[in-house]
Amino acid sequence: QVQLQESGPGLVKPSQTLSLTCTVSGGSITTNYYYYTWIRQPPGKALEWMGAIDWRGSTYYNPSLRSRTSISRDTFKNKFTLQLSSVTPEDTAVYYCARGQTIVRNKGQGYWGQGTQVTVSS
Repeated sequence: QVQLQESGPGLVKPSQTLSLTCTVSGGSITTNYYYYTWIRQPPGKALEWMGAIDWRGSTYYNPSLRSRTSISRDTFKNKFTLQLSSVTPEDTAVYYCARGQTIVRNKGQGYWGQGTQVTVSS
């Protein structure tokens, strides 16, 4: 019922800002008690939780990425966004958005989008 879909550029140059959007259908992002999360997976590596925004608009961030990460939302369009600044090739990954009753950190939790590949290339 609830579906999420990531969108944005597939290729970003080093030092630029990566911007992705997650479109949510089948449920309002303002519905009480749900969290909306960004997670990424670099090639051959584990999932990495990046941050989340909840139904109130409060944000939460992985401390290791906090200085470069910003999550926001557009409640009228039922979308939320990820911005990751000063990217390097190490930011190359599949980026996912997800919804859960808690902050989602693995694929056994909540609803996930299909993911979108982002490559940071010189």
